[in-house]
Amino acid sequence: MNDDRNRSWPGQEPDAPRRAQSGPWPGEDPGPAWPGEEAPRRPQRNTPPRGNPRGGGGAPEWPSGDEGGPQWPGEEPPRRPQRPRGQQGMPPRRAVPPPGQRPQQQGPPASPPEGFRQPRGGRPVPPPGREPDLITHHAHNGTDDFGRDPYDDGYEDAAFNEFADDVEPQDELDENGKKVLTPAQKKKRRWKIVRRVAYACVGLFFVVPAIAFVITYFLVDVPTPESIKSLQNQPITYYDAGGQVMGRELPPGGDRQLLKPGEVPDVVKHAVYSAEDATFETNSGFDVTGILRAVWNQVSGGQGGGSTISQQYIKQATQNDAPTLTRKWTELAKSFKMNNQQSKEEIITSYLNIVYFGRGANGIQAASKAYFNKDAKDLNASEASLLAGLIQGPGKSENQAYAQKRWTYVMDQMVANKWLRADERATAQYPTPIAKNANKEENSGKMTYQLQQRIKDELAAKGYDESKLFSTGAKIYTTIDPAAQAAAEQAAQEGMKGQTDENLLNALVAVNPKNGGVLAYYGGPELVKDANGKDQIGQDRANQARNPGSSVKAFDLTAFLKMGKGLGETFDGSNNRVLGGRTVRNAGDSASCGKDCTVAKAMEISANTVFYDMVLNVTKPSRVAEAAKDAGVKVAPDGKSVLYTDDNNISLGGGATAVTPEDMAAAYASFASGGTYHEQHFVAKLTNKQDEVEFDENNIKTNPAFSDDAAKSQQIAGNVTEALIPVIDHSKLKCPTGHECAGKTGTQQYTPKDDDPAAYKDRNAQTWMVGYTPSVSAAVWVGGDGNKPLHDPKNKPIFGATIAGPTWQNFMNLYLKGKPAEKFDKVAPIGKDVNDVTTTPTKPPETPTTTTPPSTTETPPSTESSETDTETTTPRTRPTRPGPGETPTFPLGNNQGGGGGGVAAPPGAGPG
Repeated sequence: MNDDRNRSWPGQEPDAPRRAQSGPWPGEDPGPAWPGEEAPRRPQRNTPPRGNPRGGGGAPEWPSGDEGGPQWPGEEPPRRPQRPRGQQGMPPRRAVPPPGQRPQQQGPPASPPEGFRQPRGGRPVPPPGREPDLITHHAHNGTDDFGRDPYDDGYEDAAFNEFADDVEPQDELDENGKKVLTPAQKKKRRWKIVRRVAYACVGLFFVVPAIAFVITYFLVDVPTPESIKSLQNQPITYYDAGGQVMGRELPPGGDRQLLKPGEVPDVVKHAVYSAEDATFETNSGFDVTGILRAVWNQVSGGQGGGSTISQQYIKQATQNDAPTLTRKWTELAKSFKMNNQQSKEEIITSYLNIVYFGRGANGIQAASKAYFNKDAKDLNASEASLLAGLIQGPGKSENQAYAQKRWTYVMDQMVANKWLRADERATAQYPTPIAKNANKEENSGKMTYQLQQRIKDELAAKGYDESKLFSTGAKIYTTIDPAAQAAAEQAAQEGMKGQTDENLLNALVAVNPKNGGVLAYYGGPELVKDANGKDQIGQDRANQARNPGSSVKAFDLTAFLKMGKGLGETFDGSNNRVLGGRTVRNAGDSASCGKDCTVAKAMEISANTVFYDMVLNVTKPSRVAEAAKDAGVKVAPDGKSVLYTDDNNISLGGGATAVTPEDMAAAYASFASGGTYHEQHFVAKLTNKQDEVEFDENNIKTNPAFSDDAAKSQQIAGNVTEALIPVIDHSKLKCPTGHECAGKTGTQQYTPKDDDPAAYKDRNAQTWMVGYTPSVSAAVWVGGDGNKPLHDPKNKPIFGATIAGPTWQNFMNLYLKGKPAEKFDKVAPIGKDVNDVTTTPTKPPETPTTTTPPSTTETPPSTESSETDTETTTPRTRPTRPGPGETPTFPLGNNQGGGGGGVAAPPGAGPG
């Protein structure tokens, strides 16, 4: 301490005075401990305790340890010994003995007494029990000055501590080499980790999202009802081939009427709030509790979302319902921004102008008309609650149980939110909507529903579905020729006049051979009566696949010609031939042409035995199917026609083979075009509302139909046409004046049932006439919906030449009247020329016989038909229908039709 009254002088042992009184310590040299004779006293400070800290002359001196004696031996107080330059560390301190002990004398070290310990720096420390009589020890007042420097002025201690700090204490390590922590240190470390995790969570879940939300807020735009209307509410306009408007289709809900703020009654708003967002008037675009509730529902398997009306408006406006975080994030930002930019009245009005309510109604005004045939302003609480409840499930609008459940919920919520009095709720009745489509606006124009759907089907296959057409305000320029369409409808209707069979149906399709465009399309009446006498949309018979009967023989011949065979080749055209284990018969005596019947003659009279033999033994069914597809018959998945390649019934258009009238017209168009295939199509050009072209007829597929060599394909088509020209006259039909034409009839037999009258065994179920000129190819189908025994007004069977043939002829005359005359191009014959073959028809027997396999039953002899085509019919026994690909082993039935013939086939699928 700084009390120097008993401190040693320089050159003197610090405790010399005490030793003088008590004597030296054991083994200690009594000589002085300092270099001089006398131990110098501690110099007095120049600065007194009080007054000027830098004291000088006249300043009071420090109190002296020895009163009256000098403070230092010399005139000036000695300076503190300086540490030699370059010496590291501090010089060793002199040891201060413990209380009751004297310091060790200078000189050679003696053995330390028992209990002595050697301190750092080489100075001994007395053992306990020996205490020097130093006031600086202060043992009497409880302080301990061990280890302090003799010059205890405070400066040297600071210097020593500065160097002492450089020495790191050794940490205690565990068995793994890690520092052993005290419980306090462990607790401190745990809290340190907790704090850091908390900081990271705050930054991750609050700071970063907040910054991202602000950025998103300024980047997004809120869609307006007007902009949505411009995208969703644009009619589709249909044009005919002459550019005249043929029809106009309004989007679902009609021409939407946008209500203005203030025009939506409170009762409607309150009903919607109750159903969708009870906090709408107070939330800022999103409801935190609603979002948490939605999260809980997702986790717990419950139902219900957390979207506010503002968020639903954004979703409806953008038509984006993807279950992604990105969509939900931008939706929140947009809804929040909308609430900052618009009033609540504007937001709810915008929402109710675009939300979908079912029944094709977008917006509250359209929904009011669709369900109650009244304006939105006239809705009462019960009606408004029904509409509001349907917002969540518009597709269930006709589900009575669902609609009533939602109505009950909304009404109860209105009471809970004090928007409806309890007594009004108690007396409220569930409202009864009007019948669906009771006030539906009809499309303008004369385009039939069936034609409209075929056009839209084609566009959908190209990637232009209905929603895209409405969103762009599509303008569809079709290939429909208004003159041809009018002629088709007229001919189809006139062909059915006077018919008494209520099962008779018909269809007519005409195709332009020069480009594949559909000129006319009639799939039957647009409206028909259901079982209850109510109107309903009629089926599209032109797009339904039927057995084509003998009209498929044109593809038999095509496959034959592709093999290099010619019209002069001969086959046995006798009746009742056994081929492939079955008996094939012709349609009476007039359809037989003897043992050496040319292919040309067989086509003219439709000899079944010749074409069945040709396909079975020469071309095989697969080549016939290939020829049909090359010509334009579309099978699944692109079309609805069916062509079985392992069933020889394809040769006569029976079995599982079925083709649509549209495909038949398109396939025969490939013959009319001289062997060039143009893909059939309804749309010549598609544009948007701004007349920007999406595509046109330049995209239509065109290629040689029957060979990679265009000349070869033309030659094949020309030979087919040459074989089909005589069929027109043989079927008692005539070509339009000045025009060459060619074609083929076809008849499919009715498959009788066990309880049918005997006369039904002669009936037919499907009839055809397919023919063409160089400018138009048309297919007419007359038949029943499935396997029906059809008859004419005289209760006689119908054939291809009795109703379908005259209908085709009438259409061709109506459409081509006044048009320039046309003729087919002549081509060289393929293979054996028919003109080089001389045949002698064999006189048919007076009573035809039937040759059947031993396991079959003989059929009764044929009787002559009373029909104008003079063909005969032969009743047949009812066979058993085989499965697809199976070979039937049953007697063959008769083949009938204008120039038609056939082979016994599975019931309902036999040719005719």
